[in-house]
Amino acid sequence: MDILLNIVVLVVGFALLIKGADIFVDGASSTAQNFKVSKMLIGLTIVAFGTSAPELAVSISALASGSTDMVLGNVMGSCILNILLILGIAALIRPIKIKSNTVKKELPLCLLISTLLAVLFLDVSLAGGTVNQITRSDGIVVLLFFTVFLYYLITLARQKGEKKEKEEKPKFKLGKSLLFVALGMAGIIVGSEMVVNGATILATTMGISERVIALTVVAFGTSLPELVTTVVAARRGEQDLAVGNIIGSNIFNICIVLGIPVVLFGTITPSSFQMVDVIMLVASAALLFVFSVPTRRIMRWEGALMIALFVAYYSVIMLT
Repeated sequence: MDILLNIVVLVVGFALLIKGADIFVDGASSTAQNFKVSKMLIGLTIVAFGTSAPELAVSISALASGSTDMVLGNVMGSCILNILLILGIAALIRPIKIKSNTVKKELPLCLLISTLLAVLFLDVSLAGGTVNQITRSDGIVVLLFFTVFLYYLITLARQKGEKKEKEEKPKFKLGKSLLFVALGMAGIIVGSEMVVNGATILATTMGISERVIALTVVAFGTSLPELVTTVVAARRGEQDLAVGNIIGSNIFNICIVLGIPVVLFGTITPSSFQMVDVIMLVASAALLFVFSVPTRRIMRWEGALMIALFVAYYSVIMLT
């Protein structure tokens, strides 16, 4: 009965997270339009934050309650799932064409930041120590890397802004837009609390480690906005949106979803993470880069291979 109740809490929590993020994006986008902010800048900042808001809320709630494994598992699991499963599915639906600019700038940055997290997490082991940690100084480092990404986004938005856009009427008036922002944020906060509490109790009740719950249930649940956005974009042939959503989300996850909670609450010491988790984080970003460079496409067979690697990795998780 307790297990069933906690599953219900998880499902309701995920529903609040996803709906809250959706309402938040609508409200924030409409607010920006009321103030005549560039449509490109809205997409690169507000929408990117909105789809990653569930991960950020879960990480802050988890770290505030002392569930350190939940934080790292949420970030690593979401990044791996975004590339191997979500982009894999998108490529199966339709081969993904990737722009030259994405191959030259955004993909290398995604790989660099993924590698950076691996190095920061393993720096103690690499120095001969026994306990790996993510310290407050590590959090500051990834936040500094995010400022580089943010500078790139602003520069890109300015370049696009030089081309005149058709001015769109805001979806809502300013008052309603701000109300939607508040309601969306409330849904995200309440939903994150329910997810963390439900997942933690479920793991304890079933005798499963927080690492496994975070890498599977929590990572999948918080990545549902990215999954829906990417699959819909792939079906419509909007490959730029499909790839950009995943790359931006992964960079945001590592730099913000991990960086901000660690800077706020201090050092975390995950207790059950294994080398395979770190290897898969970097390997998934590297695989995306390798598949994209020669042809600037992700073909269906490459998408199938990504999904196969995802299944193999999660099989290892469940057996260890």
